[in-house]
Amino acid sequence: MSSLTRWLSLAVVVLLCAPGLARAQSSYASDVPVQPSDTASLRTEPQAPFPQEGQLPPAAMPETPGVSPASNDGVMLDGQIRYGAFLSGPGSLTFILHHSLMGAMGGFFTQGFANGFSFERSSREAMLAGTLLGAGLGFGSSAWWQFNNWVDKPLGYFGIGNSVIGGMFLAGFMDLFSRDTGVLTWSAFVGAELAAWITATLGGGQMPYNHGLLVASGGGWGLAYAALLMAIVHFSGSKISGKTWTDTLLMAPGIGATALALATMKYNPTTSQILRADAFGAGVGAVVLVLSALVLGGFDQSTPYVLGLLGSAAAITTVSLLWEEAAERPPAMVGSTVRSKAYRNDWW
Repeated sequence: MSSLTRWLSLAVVVLLCAPGLARAQSSYASDVPVQPSDTASLRTEPQAPFPQEGQLPPAAMPETPGVSPASNDGVMLDGQIRYGAFLSGPGSLTFILHHSLMGAMGGFFTQGFANGFSFERSSREAMLAGTLLGAGLGFGSSAWWQFNNWVDKPLGYFGIGNSVIGGMFLAGFMDLFSRDTGVLTWSAFVGAELAAWITATLGGGQMPYNHGLLVASGGGWGLAYAALLMAIVHFSGSKISGKTWTDTLLMAPGIGATALALATMKYNPTTSQILRADAFGAGVGAVVLVLSALVLGGFDQSTPYVLGLLGSAAAITTVSLLWEEAAERPPAMVGSTVRSKAYRNDWW
């Protein structure tokens, strides 16, 4: 058989076998289970439409803790969601009540001392008018302020304490020059109002909790250290009059609070740091004072007060400034330009 005949015979055999191979391959492929396509992964969810102002509608706005969906109208104030039609933040009610009651008390006592708390009709009318006028002015001013500023809880709480400190300071300061009850009453009222509004304007509606706590701690330690210093001087042989005691103890909290309020411009201690310093300072100072008095024979000498003051100051300094030195820091990451801190020391 010639080569041409052989090649033609081979081609005929291939053509006859090709349909059978194709059917076998198709039957084999049909036996393999087919994985259904997941069309859900390709499906997109509709996005919330944006209004013309470029903000999300109220239903898509993030919710603030403590704000019910009904009161969340989507209106922003100082970067926070406004609480509703009247209150702007979680501290608004405390803020308004504080200023309203403070105004009412100021009007009542200023008019009461001016009229000798007489039960005559004119005196009662003056006290009533002062109370209502003071409450109205306090309510109106505080409501207007919180309409335009988001008020958080720290401002509402610490504003009350700062009002007490401010009233004490100005009353004690004016007592150095006058013993008139009317002057002292008006001084206390004006000092309380000034302290409250300075706290609101300088501290802001979003005043950090640790800043308010630091200022309050300064007022408390100013009072404690002033009492210890006066006791040291008194029991060292120098007699101090009651008026001097009163004026000093009234003004000391204001001085301490002002000093630490200025310190917040540079330092930013955490709440735990402040509470730790307060706890150690009060505990160590009290223990040293009592033990020294028991060992030395009483509180009628200056040494226990000196040791108590030094022990308290040393404890505060130790836990505030040296606590961070014992913190272990992890090794810095290679190529990282950010300084890593395992424990943040905000005092320096």
